[in-house]
Amino acid sequence: MQQYAYFGVLFFVVAGSSWLELVVRTRVLRRTRRLALSIAPVLAVFLAWDAYAVAKGHWDFDAASTTGAIVFAGIPLEELVFFLAVPFAAVLTLEAVRSVRGWPVGDEPPDAQ
Repeated sequence: MQQYAYFGVLFFVVAGSSWLELVVRTRVLRRTRRLALSIAPVLAVFLAWDAYAVAKGHWDFDAASTTGAIVFAGIPLEELVFFLAVPFAAVLTLEAVRSVRGWPVGDEPPDAQ
């Protein structure tokens, strides 16, 4: 069971903020392009950083704590999911706070301000 612990933590990260989509109506999932543009840079930079660090021996991932599924360059599937789940939860949280507080983000149409 230890190899699923990382996925368990990621599940609770997403579950802890997913309810905001329904309760606060953040509409994050309806704006997939915006969500992808928010997550893609994080994913690219940190996967490259991880791949470099693993290749240079700066760090590695404990095989007993991961499922063993390697995405590429020694990076386990759980790490890829981490770089998707955490920014997703952050965007949901930001959008919920913004929605409740009425804060503009800056990409609204000019007539909406």
